[in-house]
Amino acid sequence: MSDFDNLIGDARGFLTQLAANNSRDWWQDNKATYDSKLKAPALTLLDQMQPKLAALSGLEVTPKLFRPHRDVRFSKDKTPYNTHLHMMWSLATGARQDMVFFFGVGLDYVTAGAGTMGFDKPVLVDWRKFVDLDTDRIMGVVTGLEGKGVQFREPALKRVPPPYDKDHPAERLLRMKGVVGSVALPSEGPLETQLEEAFALLWPLNEMLIGVAEA
Repeated sequence: MSDFDNLIGDARGFLTQLAANNSRDWWQDNKATYDSKLKAPALTLLDQMQPKLAALSGLEVTPKLFRPHRDVRFSKDKTPYNTHLHMMWSLATGARQDMVFFFGVGLDYVTAGAGTMGFDKPVLVDWRKFVDLDTDRIMGVVTGLEGKGVQFREPALKRVPPPYDKDHPAERLLRMKGVVGSVALPSEGPLETQLEEAFALLWPLNEMLIGVAEA
């Protein structure tokens, strides 16, 4: 068993308690548990997957564990800590924007994903051009992944942006301002193997998006 194979169960147990006691006092009393049961194995997992994703993509990969503290400056919700554990691996494309793989554990989800939450403005312009001019290929990648169980984040826009036709065959993709595809993972089983399989499945999405960013 790997050092991180209990990470999902340990994370959910800790996060469930945190959701019921989301305060600085509780956090300080339980920070040692977070450090040993969540942070340490998460960092090991990040390091373990780094060379595997470099081999998959042929790119330099930078891992990141997201901090547990919430940014509450502009939020009505002032609870200080996130009730999820998120990490990602950025792919250094050398293009205008990097794409990522990510892994997240929440109270009601365990997911692996790929893509980008939001395109930089020049890349967004070119994404829409690619969707319009190369519709069949891009729709083929998306629908092919959906057929294998990948779910895509809902488009940010309600209407197709001009100058594209509202009845465009890829209107859903034109309404996206970022593209994120993800798959649900089981709560049990070798986590490293699950992630390897999920990221191999998702690689065509990142490969396509990197092509847009390089245009």
